[in-house]
Amino acid sequence: MTNQEKIDAFPKPKSFPRIKICCINSIQEARDAISFGASALGLVAKMPSGPGPIADELIREIVATIPPPIASFLLTSRTDTKAIIEHQKSVNSNVIQIVDAIASGTYEDFKKEIPAIKIVQVIHVVDEKSVDEALSCAEQVDALLLDSGNPTLAVKELGGTGRVHNWALSRKIVEQSKVPVFLAGGLKAENIREAIESVQPYGLDLCSSVRTNGQLDLFKLETFFNEVYKI
Repeated sequence: MTNQEKIDAFPKPKSFPRIKICCINSIQEARDAISFGASALGLVAKMPSGPGPIADELIREIVATIPPPIASFLLTSRTDTKAIIEHQKSVNSNVIQIVDAIASGTYEDFKKEIPAIKIVQVIHVVDEKSVDEALSCAEQVDALLLDSGNPTLAVKELGGTGRVHNWALSRKIVEQSKVPVFLAGGLKAENIREAIESVQPYGLDLCSSVRTNGQLDLFKLETFFNEVYKI
C-alpha cells in the first residue's frame, strides 16, 4: 500500500478534523458519541494505568453494534505482534491502536495476517526524539496518534493522562508525516480551537474532558463539538 493509499483509507475530513471519542464503556455511550458526530470510537483494553479499560468481552459486544463507516479502535498495550493480532481477532475491531512500542515482531506481520485492519501507532510526544520516532513509524502504519504518556515510568503511562504535550513538536510531525495524524492529550472545549490551529491534525482524540465521574457527559460532548465546528 502506498502512502497516498494509506491516507485515502481514512475518510477525509472536509473542513473539520475527524473526532474520535475514546474510553467508550457501553453500547449507549457508543450511540451517544456517534449521534453527536464522532467518526471513530476508542475501546480501551487492559492497561497498566489510566482511565477507561473494559473487558474484552464487552469490547466485542460494543464493536458488534458500531455501524459502518464508524471506526472501532481497539486500544491494546500488548507489544508482541502475534498477541496483538490475536487480540484484534477476539474483539473484531476494524482498527488497532498500539499504545506502546512493538517489542517483538514487525509491522509486516499485520499486513500478512490482517491486511484489512488499519494500524494506528501511538507516539508519546516527549522531545525532539519523538519526531524522529513518529516519522520512522509513519512509513509502516496507516496513521499516527500523538499522545502525552510516559512509557519509561515503572508503571507505564500509555494514554489518558489529561496532559497537553508540546504542540510545536506535534506540528512538526504533522507537516512531515505521509499518513494521517491524530492529536490526543488534554484536549477540551477550552483549548481545542488553539490545538487545531497550532497542530492542524487530521483527527482529534479525547476521553476525560467529555466525562463526569467516568461517564460520558452529553453536555460536555455537545460543548466540545460546538467548539470544533465553530467557524
